[in-house]
Amino acid sequence: MKIKYFLKFFLLSLFTGAILKCTSIESPLKPLGPTPNMHQSAWQELEYYAFIHFNMNTFTNKEWGYGDEKPNQFNPTALDTRQWARVAKEAGMKGIIITAKHHDGFCLWPSKYTEHSVKNSPWRAGQGDLILELSDACKEFGLKFGIYLSPWDRNHPDYGKPEYITYFRNQLRELLTDYGEVFEVWFDGANGGDGYYGGANEERRVDKKTYYDWPKTIELVRSLQPQAIIFSDAGPDIRWVGNEKGYANETTWSPIYRDSVYTGMPDFQRFAAGQENGTHWVPTETDVSIRPGWYYHPEQDEQVKSLSKLVDIYYNSVGLNSSLLLNLPVDTRGLVHENEVANLNALAAFLKKAFTINLAQGQKLKTSSKTKGYEAESLIDKDLKSYWVSKSNDLKPTIELLLEAPVMANTFMIQEYLPMGQRIKSFTLEILRERSWVKVYEGTTIGNKRFVRFDTQTINGIRFTVNETKAQVVLSNLGLFKAPELNEE
Repeated sequence: MKIKYFLKFFLLSLFTGAILKCTSIESPLKPLGPTPNMHQSAWQELEYYAFIHFNMNTFTNKEWGYGDEKPNQFNPTALDTRQWARVAKEAGMKGIIITAKHHDGFCLWPSKYTEHSVKNSPWRAGQGDLILELSDACKEFGLKFGIYLSPWDRNHPDYGKPEYITYFRNQLRELLTDYGEVFEVWFDGANGGDGYYGGANEERRVDKKTYYDWPKTIELVRSLQPQAIIFSDAGPDIRWVGNEKGYANETTWSPIYRDSVYTGMPDFQRFAAGQENGTHWVPTETDVSIRPGWYYHPEQDEQVKSLSKLVDIYYNSVGLNSSLLLNLPVDTRGLVHENEVANLNALAAFLKKAFTINLAQGQKLKTSSKTKGYEAESLIDKDLKSYWVSKSNDLKPTIELLLEAPVMANTFMIQEYLPMGQRIKSFTLEILRERSWVKVYEGTTIGNKRFVRFDTQTINGIRFTVNETKAQVVLSNLGLFKAPELNEE
């Protein structure tokens, strides 16, 4: 009996020990909160693409047309969508979104549902289709093609009535059926007000939350272009950054309480930076024009944003967990103006010099904790699908980049692995000068990509410390760069 009891005790001890041993092993990593779907992930990788505002307003020298314009006013003299695509490609942009119809209701394609379109203009003798030309040009230059269709129409007599929604969806169907693959569908939040409305010349207001019946419109987009990302204040896929200045928020959460927002809502600023515990993944898009206006105005030819301004915008959009949608106001000739081309090329040259060489690659990394299978080397292996994971009991995860020899540097970059969710709430960045660590920045969220700029100087290393996180830290990429001084152009 004693032997039998001893064996039972021995086996129980082994079993208990095995359990205790297992509890010390990190549990499998699981996504935290909402995460991007495959189409959002593909969109996030684009980072930088063009908006083109070119329409009736180009020829009336307005920003918002009233809707009483005549089709014969649209008459570019040298329109060349291949020039647009070439300029965008050489600028490093990944796609183009075109204002197929702005608030004035004039259509850049020969829509069968209205006479207010290019088919009644002198351009191409009424036989032109600008949307087709641009779609073909984007294919030729390897660019993504996107559509802006204003939900508001100051020309249409039925705007404000249920009949208009049918008209709006019919035009959306044309655009999403006849012109190949569309990567983004862009819906403006400006809806309702005074207008021509077929000669009524009156003010018409709509209930922005209910009038458009957005769920059915979204369903239509999904059925015709399932891969397309849909933009509006409310998403459902990506959302407005909350301003038109080119600057994302210092704190930018991709999750948002999506069911609490709608297109054109007056108090959207409450949601612009996202919510830490938001229910849906809806990252931001930062839209800004390269000129003061969205449309071409000859008096603004000398007001094109400078290289230094464009660089600042890039760092504060792409480098603050957002994407950059940079508007190019095509001129009355139908061309991207020479001044825009020059500054876009200067920006492309700057970005190439800034980010071609990652000074972190091939260097030593030291982390505060290690998780088997998710090593620190994943941060500098050029594979964005590999990642480093801190241990669950590591309360202030730290990464130190220790350089074999001092280097000149001024830019740090870090990326979270988004399939596991956005986790980091705040961080500190220090640089090693000889043997002393010096704090250069304190920030909040990371997300898809975070840039930190500091004064150009010789450093021996860099230390990234997570001060507060929602769960284990999951990082996919780290970079250290020497961007050119702007006087080195």
